[in-house]
Amino acid sequence: MQKKFFAEMIGTFILVFFGVGAAVLMGEKIGMHGIALAFGLSIVAAAYGIGAISGAHLNPAVSLGMVTAGRMTVPEFLNHVAAQIVGAILGAAVIYLIASGRAGYDIAVKGLGQNGYGPGYLGEYSLTAALVFEAVATFLFVTVILGATGPGSVAGFAGLAIGLTLAGIHLVGINVTGVSVNPARSIGPALFVGGAALSQLWVFIVAPFAGGAVAGLLHAAGLTRAGG
Repeated sequence: MQKKFFAEMIGTFILVFFGVGAAVLMGEKIGMHGIALAFGLSIVAAAYGIGAISGAHLNPAVSLGMVTAGRMTVPEFLNHVAAQIVGAILGAAVIYLIASGRAGYDIAVKGLGQNGYGPGYLGEYSLTAALVFEAVATFLFVTVILGATGPGSVAGFAGLAIGLTLAGIHLVGINVTGVSVNPARSIGPALFVGGAALSQLWVFIVAPFAGGAVAGLLHAAGLTRAGG
């Protein structure tokens, strides 16, 4: 359990450091395409770095999908989620520390790569749009993960497939919610930004959990896996 805790913590730190870091430190230079690629590459790095230890979920919604798919116990789930949240907070803290070293940086103005929706946030999409996108995107993401890591999958390619899927999801949805599909990724920055990021945080917990849970249930029923 302890080894898995530290692996998930480090892996989620990698995700936030790469993805949120790209948005905060380089967003103006690399644009949304660059940010999407950074999130995707973070998954590839973590998957091959710590995947053999903990499975490299890096995401409470993925871990919940594993539970509903019958591939993880509740105690293991709780251990993973605690580690993921700690890793996300540490990652956001390091990015905040680095960003604060830039002249003129103000977290209240520039933000910290937090997720959101509505007036004043990127494409100004509605609450309904945010909920639908996050639930559907997480469902698709977890479905790919379960398939890529399950029986009959091609050994050694899961990290690449999962990373490319996350990059694709970001290409679709950055302008909608900034893309969460991961409660831990949203919790980290929101704790530092506060305000709307905290008040809207429930969306990025509820919707991804719903999408991940349904993906796991359908996988367990054999509807989204080979041999079902």
